[in-house]
Amino acid sequence: MNRVLLTGRLTRDPEMRALASGKHVASMSIATNEYIGNGREKAEYHAVITWDKLADICAQYLGKGSMVAIEGRLQTRQWDDEAGKRHWRTEVVAASVEMLSGRRKKDYAADALAAQAQALDGEPGEGDDGTAASILAAGDPEADEIEVAAVA
Repeated sequence: MNRVLLTGRLTRDPEMRALASGKHVASMSIATNEYIGNGREKAEYHAVITWDKLADICAQYLGKGSMVAIEGRLQTRQWDDEAGKRHWRTEVVAASVEMLSGRRKKDYAADALAAQAQALDGEPGEGDDGTAASILAAGDPEADEIEVAAVA
């Protein structure tokens, strides 16, 4: 049986690519820790790829440092480069990715910008409690910067 379960943190943001066939693939790397005794740890790094809708979700919501649980299978690819040298790469092809650390900060910032844009238009959105409008009315310097960025 070829089954892999890993829990760790992303070492970099996922890299999203679209293939000529129209499929999307996201590649990322996660770090896991192995406890080797006497309070010492050894880090291991794993290459992970995701396909199609899962790749889109990973690219949108995951970032460097995100804690994830990945379930998938091992796959080894081989290819020859221009110089004729053979290369091998073993990676985890993820079937499921569970986000363990919540949303990224930039997701919260995007939600705040959307709420402020709705408040500026004078049309409160669904679930808008007027917080964005009161922030702008209070003359918060950070809100003024966001307002300029949203209008531009």
